[in-house]
Amino acid sequence: MTTTLVLGGARSGKSACAEALALSTGREAIYIATASAGDDEMARRIAHHRERRPDAWVTVEEPLKLGEALDTWAGPGRVVLVDCLTLWLSNLIFSGSGAFPEPGTVMLPPRFIVERERLLATLTRPRGDIILVSNEVGMGIVPVGALTRCFADEAGRLNQSVAALSDRVLLVAAGLPL
Repeated sequence: MTTTLVLGGARSGKSACAEALALSTGREAIYIATASAGDDEMARRIAHHRERRPDAWVTVEEPLKLGEALDTWAGPGRVVLVDCLTLWLSNLIFSGSGAFPEPGTVMLPPRFIVERERLLATLTRPRGDIILVSNEVGMGIVPVGALTRCFADEAGRLNQSVAALSDRVLLVAAGLPL
């Protein structure tokens, strides 16, 4: 039982790399999708990902309760692919009803803390192979607004925490795992 974190920038090929890893196991594949089609552009992205996946893969849509979904679906003889942690993070940040100030401090909703802790606890006791996809957002400029800085900070913290619990971490650039 191994946990693999696949990181990369936008359009780096990280999802395709993770899908190839899952396919190479020859095991039953469970694909946990964290995205929600909130607009036409996101709907097209989701459709593109669906088209690439083999028909035999089971798709589970879970935008918030990722730890619970992993507890439910991970198991011997299976590989679970989660795509992606940063969309899940966005879903959690926006799960509250608070306003987001342009300057100042962003108050994360209580659900954010609960779900993040549940995911990390689940990863300490994997019951099958797990592949997690996440964006590496910390290699560019420091964002100007409070919300984008909060997101970049939390994504970096999440990636570090998941990497510490993973057996393998891959950085994908230009479609090549490094």
